[in-house]
Amino acid sequence: MIQTETTPNPNSLKFLSENVISAAGTEEFQKDKLRDLSNSFINELLSFKGVELVLLSKNFLSVKKNDDVSWNELKPMVISHLNHYFENNKGPILKDKKNISKTGKSDDDTVNRIIEVLDSKIRPAVARDGGDIKFKSFENGVVKVELQGSCSGCPSSLMTLKQGVQNLLKHYVKEVNSVEAV
Repeated sequence: MIQTETTPNPNSLKFLSENVISAAGTEEFQKDKLRDLSNSFINELLSFKGVELVLLSKNFLSVKKNDDVSWNELKPMVISHLNHYFENNKGPILKDKKNISKTGKSDDDTVNRIIEVLDSKIRPAVARDGGDIKFKSFENGVVKVELQGSCSGCPSSLMTLKQGVQNLLKHYVKEVNSVEAV
């Protein structure tokens, strides 16, 4: 059974499943990179009118749409697409971790502490809103992160980044001065 949850971004909706959607971690796919994708489920979903971006995670996927389509029109199509997939396939939509970029461990203790705070304290909260946050770099006190899924282009994402992410990182990792989205 597929359930939906709203997100802070009115153009994004979270679709929850009791099935594992991604065994490869959280991964984002954008309509403008459609020809680079080999996964037929994701290709078909991104081909739906109005769908701009899809984020897959362990037990949910987020769909970000444009203003060309309403949720009343799009939501049943996404639910049907998910149900059809799981009726005909036993495994997850994303099956393995190959070609998935993971930051992993660094030789830099500060970077490892930043990643630990992102993974343990921030990522779960962002996932509840249908998004993800990925560490990109740390240099001269500035942490650069990438916001994905529902968080990408969300009206409240800048406030979340500055008041939430930045404050938490500054509290737990004294070397952090600020956080920026890339």
